[in-house]
Amino acid sequence: MRRSAEGPEVKKRFGRNDRIFIAVFAAAAAMLLLSGRWRLAPGARVVVTIDGERYGEYSLDREQEIPIRIDGVTTNVLTIRDQTADMTWADCPDRLCVQQKAISGENETIVCLPNRVVVQVAGGKESGLDTIAK
Repeated sequence: MRRSAEGPEVKKRFGRNDRIFIAVFAAAAAMLLLSGRWRLAPGARVVVTIDGERYGEYSLDREQEIPIRIDGVTTNVLTIRDQTADMTWADCPDRLCVQQKAISGENETIVCLPNRVVVQVAGGKESGLDTIAK
């Protein structure tokens, strides 16, 4: 049996076009990271409303714990940390608002239905998701 001088055809792992694609992708990723696009927009804040009435507006740039009072009684506690807002305590029976994830994206909300409290991000980064289901 004779073997051909060329031998069996061997595929290259990475061709010239693959290397160009990887380089362009890496450069674009580096530019996004260096530009800080993943951070919140300056002036990002949360707006708290109770029963549709504005209760307060708080910066996501400053770590703080905000007691939310209705008729002089603290019903909820909103904690702002690491540029996110999280409902950390509530006196309502189901405490679903406490179980919701911390928010930081534009128009993301935390809702406490029994206390009629709504916390919404304004001026933040786009969340990129329309809905989240578990």
